[in-house]
Amino acid sequence: MQNILVTGGAGFIGCNFVRYMLDKYPDYTIVVYDKLTYAGRLENLQDVQAQHGSRLRFVQGDICDAAAVDDAIGAHDIDAIVNFAAETHVDRSIMSPDAFIQTDVYGTYVLLEAARKAGNLRYHQISTDEVYGHIHGDHRSLESDSMAPRSPYAASKASGDHMVNAYYITYGLPVTISRGANNIGPFQYPEKVVPLFVTNALNNMALPVYGDGKQMRDYQYVIDHCSGIDVVLHEGVMGESYNIGTGKEMTNLEMVEILLDALGKPRSLIQHVEDRQGHDRRYCMNVNKLMALGWEPEYTHEEAIRATVRWYVDNQWWWEPIRNGEFKEYYQRLYGNRKVIG
Repeated sequence: MQNILVTGGAGFIGCNFVRYMLDKYPDYTIVVYDKLTYAGRLENLQDVQAQHGSRLRFVQGDICDAAAVDDAIGAHDIDAIVNFAAETHVDRSIMSPDAFIQTDVYGTYVLLEAARKAGNLRYHQISTDEVYGHIHGDHRSLESDSMAPRSPYAASKASGDHMVNAYYITYGLPVTISRGANNIGPFQYPEKVVPLFVTNALNNMALPVYGDGKQMRDYQYVIDHCSGIDVVLHEGVMGESYNIGTGKEMTNLEMVEILLDALGKPRSLIQHVEDRQGHDRRYCMNVNKLMALGWEPEYTHEEAIRATVRWYVDNQWWWEPIRNGEFKEYYQRLYGNRKVIG
């Protein structure tokens, strides 16, 4: 494994993974294949390109374009594919589910077929804890649990996982899947809750907390996720799935309070609004399977939140143009008419 095609490598988790891999493996070449949608941005990679030069290559393309994918694999002598390319935001999936089906389901099929035709290349699929759906009681999701997605986004990712498993069973494609908890960290588009709330708070705007804010989540630092993917990519058993997270949980309201304390902002900025449709109450995963391979997270929830806050405070050059662009219209559509409660 030397020439890795990282689809969606200009997005949030993808660009952090590219950094991680180029820093760790000096003999690897990374080819980023990205459509450059609103959340995939070349600015996310500009420092990496300057540091690593020809070891980082970029191809602009859509994973749904089979010919373009085949061309990229052939032109760069690709021997492994790591698929981050996806529509990922639950709220956007509720408003416009069609794009999620196209990219997360059909796009995954195109990549799997390309890997098969190229000689059964090593293939790794980036998935999410949301495929498990709402988790009851004190259970922590196991990789062997049935998938029970409840949003269009989660359903599209679960469909992709099923397709990956089918290619392993039917064609013997060497595949693995990782299911990540809620990622936070540098370069996350501010539609997601933590960067949204940090940038709102820095602008002294209200933080629209869904419902009572007591939904349970596992907030992991993105670099911990990247190191977990690295372990699965190199040491995972073919055909297997691996959960990546802290294995712990906290309420969204606790997350908001840590964030505001880190910024020195008042809790009066918290504004409870009507909940998201079909909002899962709790996600939490058992990560023992991955830890058995020698991996463990470096950041606690609080450390991850505080590190993320620091990055957004220090990098307003990155997020201010986003907040002043198409994001304004999106924010108004999502939150402008949402009822305030409590």
